[in-house]
Amino acid sequence: MILAGGDGVRLRPLTRLICGDARPKQFCPLFGSETLLKRTRLRLRRAVAPEHTYYAVTRAHRRYWARDLADVERRRILVQPANKGTAPAIAYGALRVLHEDPQGLVAFVPADHYYENDQPFVDGLGEAFALAAQHSESIVLLGAEPDRAETEYGWIEPAGSLQNFNRVICFWEKPSPPHAGDLLRRGCLWNTFVMVGRAQAFRDALCATVPGLARAFESALDRKPAFDPEIAGHLYNRLPSVDFSRQVLSVSTDRLLVLKMARAGWSDLGKPERVMETLERAGIRPQWQPAPLQSKKAIA
Repeated sequence: MILAGGDGVRLRPLTRLICGDARPKQFCPLFGSETLLKRTRLRLRRAVAPEHTYYAVTRAHRRYWARDLADVERRRILVQPANKGTAPAIAYGALRVLHEDPQGLVAFVPADHYYENDQPFVDGLGEAFALAAQHSESIVLLGAEPDRAETEYGWIEPAGSLQNFNRVICFWEKPSPPHAGDLLRRGCLWNTFVMVGRAQAFRDALCATVPGLARAFESALDRKPAFDPEIAGHLYNRLPSVDFSRQVLSVSTDRLLVLKMARAGWSDLGKPERVMETLERAGIRPQWQPAPLQSKKAIA
């Protein structure tokens, strides 16, 4: 399931510059002619068959996602009436899969991230599926191997040395520079928010941490597995905003495994400065980016 329902508020100045409107970054062609959502689809199809891929979007963004998803059958597009955070989108997706296949495995992949090299992601996702199949009660997180003491990312601390995968001890969100340096030295990983597990494992984590949210979705889906607009609208009107990282993952470490992904030039593109740094590091100059001004000395 590709998570494409975020509002992308922090990047609005840049998306407005590029597209002339306030569309979320996943619907913006930041790195060329393709939107981040389309790039995510192309990357994911190397690991998951397109007919097995679902999309979590919001109704307000329809004019943006309709073109990118024009070839997707309607039942695989989960349209949320509003953006109420990541936990409702994940609950909707996991419980929908659970209704279709009680033993089903599901991966949740953000639509608005960048990978300079797709292959480590493809390899890592395949390993995560295999690991989740073996550890049926666990959720497997894909952690990016860091190359610097980054203070703007969330970090995952594994239990001891990390040959390939390990249990998760805790999460560190936007650490101070000294702390980030210590996390780097200790072999911690950046949190990509790519997660794989059995749908039942996600349900169990939701029930243990945000039981009211889980019950609300289960009740709605029991009444109508397709989750029609009338039921969805009534449910979402009553939902609080729930963050899956903060309110589910951070208090469920006993259920989590972390798998190290090889360096892939990953970025979450969380702010305009991050996008510009990523473009410079990757050597990409899209059409919307003005050419650098030459100095008088260089012109002479």
